Amino acid sequence: MTTSSIAGFDFGTSNCALGVVDAQQPRLLTLPEHGQYMPSTMFAPHADMISGWLFRALEQHGLEQAYQQARSETLNSSLRAMRELKLDGYGDQLSFGKHALHEYLDDPADCYYVRSPKSFLGASGLPERQQQRFEDICAAMMLHLKQHAEQVHGQRLEKVVIGRPVNFQGLDSEQSNQQALAILTKAAKFVGFKQVEFLYEPMAAGLAYQHQLSEERKVMVVDIGGGTSDVSMLTMGPGYLDSHDHQQLVLGYSGERIGGNDFDIALNMEALMPELGAGMTLSSGRNVPGAPFWDAAAVNNFPAQMQFYSKETRLLIQELIKQGAAPLKRLQTLQQERMTYQLSACAEQAKIALSQHATSQVELDFLDDGLSTEVSQQHYQQASDKLLSKIIGLADQVVAQAGCQPDQLFLTGGSANSPLVKQALEQHFKLPMISGDNFGSVTSGLALWAERIYQD
Repeated sequence: MTTSSIAGFDFGTSNCALGVVDAQQPRLLTLPEHGQYMPSTMFAPHADMISGWLFRALEQHGLEQAYQQARSETLNSSLRAMRELKLDGYGDQLSFGKHALHEYLDDPADCYYVRSPKSFLGASGLPERQQQRFEDICAAMMLHLKQHAEQVHGQRLEKVVIGRPVNFQGLDSEQSNQQALAILTKAAKFVGFKQVEFLYEPMAAGLAYQHQLSEERKVMVVDIGGGTSDVSMLTMGPGYLDSHDHQQLVLGYSGERIGGNDFDIALNMEALMPELGAGMTLSSGRNVPGAPFWDAAAVNNFPAQMQFYSKETRLLIQELIKQGAAPLKRLQTLQQERMTYQLSACAEQAKIALSQHATSQVELDFLDDGLSTEVSQQHYQQASDKLLSKIIGLADQVVAQAGCQPDQLFLTGGSANSPLVKQALEQHFKLPMISGDNFGSVTSGLALWAERIYQD
């Protein structure tokens, strides 16, 4: 591996992917362990050993010096934690993607599992130690992907364009954006990317489409990902990214933490949680409280998950079972076995199936022998109504900001496959709908832009 190469990197909320350009065409790299997309998840036997693992992994490739200096005060304790974990019979390796989920499900009660770290990068008021933790998590994921990609590609990846939302969703957008970009930049530099640039994800998603335009158009890009929905009104035209300031091409933007995960949660609440006792009436005539079910379903919300697994919730469930809510024993099993991610995965698979079929049979026998339930399109429609209204609201905000109507709609993102989403947007705007590669358009656009700026 003697030559260096250029890549586009989609460090996504739900999935991560790397792309390169071959013969002037973008190509997503297929990694043996993950395919083209690695779920944005990481598993560690214990949080304290992440820094030590990263240092040892960087050391193997002669990349440890900058990281060692940056973590001079905490690295030794993390390395010590690694050694102690190994002596206690725990593993000393991190896992990523689907393998991370399998490790978590094997023993959910005693581990550190993070899903969608990008969702938290713009959180306001992060203390320095927490920022360092996010840098370590992002760097570990980047290093894992980069090493696998280099093995497949046969070249070192040293120049990269990373996708970024217009805003990272923090309360103070400018401060949260700078914080998030600093975390991603430090992580990328730690793992050996010598040059790091960023491109707005909606611009990347529409880049291939923009090359097809013969005249200026106002395009509304609706990117519905795993954790966020971002709606942008962009001025697009042939060569516009080359000749215009990118910020000036953004006529309007709005985003919210509404994504595929939220559709999963809503469907979980609508169709699966009733099998665990949601909506039941107790012998006293009172309804079962909804909070434990919501906390259990909200797998993308750390405080909610902590509350569900708390002693307070455990005692509440025990008391409700005494009051005659027998199906709550399934909720009790969910808590005791720490299976909220497994139940969420069931909702996600049902959602995917309902994009092509009228019903989906969901097996829940991990909670109760023989338990299964049928999920229908009607369930999904009812679960999705409020979320779809919010997405339409985001689009209306963008139109108001831009002061003009779009000429076209460009729909992308992992959740753009849903017929409900397409129908809602088409009915509201009554405009032509262009769909890109829902999963790969951002990565392909980032690779094209990386080739363009680094070859000059």
